Amino acid sequence: MFKGSMVALVTPFKNGKVDEKGLRRLIDFHVENGTSALVPCGTTGESATLSYAEHDLVIELVIRFAKGRIPVIAGTGSNSTEEAIMLTNHAKEAGADASLQVSPYYNRPTQQGLYLHFKAIAEAVDIPIILYNIASRTGVNIEPETFARLAGIRNIAGVKEASGSLEQMSRIKKLCPKKFLLISGDDALTLPVMAIGGVGIISVVANIIPRDVAAMCAAFAEGDIKKAQGLHYNMLGLVKAMFIETNPIPVKTAMGLLKMCGPEMRLPLCEILPENRDKLVKAMREYGLVAKSGNKSSV
Repeated sequence: MFKGSMVALVTPFKNGKVDEKGLRRLIDFHVENGTSALVPCGTTGESATLSYAEHDLVIELVIRFAKGRIPVIAGTGSNSTEEAIMLTNHAKEAGADASLQVSPYYNRPTQQGLYLHFKAIAEAVDIPIILYNIASRTGVNIEPETFARLAGIRNIAGVKEASGSLEQMSRIKKLCPKKFLLISGDDALTLPVMAIGGVGIISVVANIIPRDVAAMCAAFAEGDIKKAQGLHYNMLGLVKAMFIETNPIPVKTAMGLLKMCGPEMRLPLCEILPENRDKLVKAMREYGLVAKSGNKSSV
């Protein structure tokens, strides 16, 4: 269930509200282009600025629109353990296939606190859980030894690793059981992570080029390393542009330019700087994506 190109889905807004029609179009687009799973209400989905009602709504809509055609891994993490349990319970009841649990942010728990936090969620809600390690956002790194402890909990299935450290990811693979899944959290590292035993990516750039990200993951899995490398190197420039400003500002801007959904975001995220917009458009055109009035697309 959890392998290949899984998209960190954006939340489209229109006039300050969740754009339900736009969300339906995006889900159909991903199903048609080979995405392996949908991951709503994560960082890219602007979960931090969704109300509880909106958070629940987005997860419900994604599950409804997916119609069982593709797994849904609902982002339900929080820096409050009770809140994370509440959100995860809702996701399970709504029909989510799994939960993505970001490490608690701002309060900077110890490794023991991290272990107890994730253990409490896993014991409270019987749903597969994928941990999410991204110290650049949360202020705390989940150490490989902590993953080894957590991997012993029955429904903790794996980790989306966005530490940027292949050394750390290698240690996770060495210390954890084989069944514990390593998933890349960085688009630029998808191929290297798969080379050390990863199963795929929860991807930002797959919002705009899902077919290509899926093809790279599939090529590696099938042993066609040359094809996977070619796709990897071809998309590096576009991947870099996706992070020219804080995610999801660039990817939502790109999707607006491609008429995939509106570029609307919520404060404190704001419109991309003009000079960065120019760099983003340049990277898109070099990749073969045409913004504004063009209609050529690689997807």
